[in-house]
Amino acid sequence: MHHLFRLVLGQKDLSRAGDLFSLDDSEIEDSLTEALEQIKIISSSSDYQTNNNDQAVVEICITRITTAIRETESIEKHAKALVGLWDSCLEHNLRPSGKDEDTPHAKIASDIMSCILQNYNRPPVMALAIPIAVKFLHRGNKELCRNMSNYLSLAAITKADLLADHTEVIVKSIIQEFHNTYEMY
Repeated sequence: MHHLFRLVLGQKDLSRAGDLFSLDDSEIEDSLTEALEQIKIISSSSDYQTNNNDQAVVEICITRITTAIRETESIEKHAKALVGLWDSCLEHNLRPSGKDEDTPHAKIASDIMSCILQNYNRPPVMALAIPIAVKFLHRGNKELCRNMSNYLSLAAITKADLLADHTEVIVKSIIQEFHNTYEMY
């Protein structure tokens, strides 16, 4: 792993996290999978939900990683680690708090979701992502669910067969959203 990622993630050094943006994308591209794995460890710690420093470090690192993946077009290389981190978010609370603020893991899930699912036209990435994506449809976060539905419809346009095994879950989510909307009126 690049020494700056090692420092920032290893020591959870918020004061140096912004320095990651001064590095060239190609300079850190080989470190991204390992950095994602380290983020998964940090975000799975028992005090992550209440540790603002760790949350800020993770948020900055994810932004830097997803930018580098997009700029180097290396999504296939890092998809497994991205999906692994995304999947780990399902083990945590994703429902917004009373003041409509996303939980730390919902923020991670949202950032990772957009990075992965913007690549809906890449079947190897979608083959990894769709089984995890559909799990988010029933996790109680309307914004995540709405965004997920949009991305899944794009995936259906280019590679519908990848969604075939998940049709029942997707339809149930649509029906549930319809009922929730109807009950509001």
